Amino acid sequence: MAKSEKRDEIVRATMELIAEFGFHDAPIAAIAARANVGAGTIYRYFANKDVLINEIYLEIEERLMAHILEGYRSERPVRERFLHLGVGVLSYFIHNPAEFHYFEQFHISPYGGAFRRERLLERTEYRDVFMVLFQDGTAQQVVKNLPLMMLFSLLFGPLFTVAREHLLGFVPLDDQLIETVVTTCWDAIRQ
Repeated sequence: MAKSEKRDEIVRATMELIAEFGFHDAPIAAIAARANVGAGTIYRYFANKDVLINEIYLEIEERLMAHILEGYRSERPVRERFLHLGVGVLSYFIHNPAEFHYFEQFHISPYGGAFRRERLLERTEYRDVFMVLFQDGTAQQVVKNLPLMMLFSLLFGPLFTVAREHLLGFVPLDDQLIETVVTTCWDAIRQ
């Protein structure tokens, strides 16, 4: 197996095991067995399990951001930008279920809490497209003046729930229903 293939197999195996069993029940030995590599091979690519978990999250986030920013125009009205980003997030996750399950597990774990705390509360220079959107919306008085974390929750909470319900086969989503869901999220935060 080529070097990049081994790394890809480690990442795939980690995502699968974490989706099935959670972070704590996916030890390095199980990841190595699933990836058909020795446990030591994992440490050639990742310093430890925490680094592995965080790097996978950042790689997924990078792909997600590339997807949702395609065609995104920051000069558009806040509502249009919100709908573009929300539709992008939901459609990305329903077409990438393994990444969705990993993302969801990450965010409900201590890893996600620490990551969000560091990024959103401690790094005052950090500003992503969603932060800018919510700050613009609040400044223009088209978005309710709520704490930033509340605005994130009112967008991502429903989107994650709907994505999960779709992937479980309870709610078949099409483009029209995705747009309706995101519009409903907008209605929750608009002035």
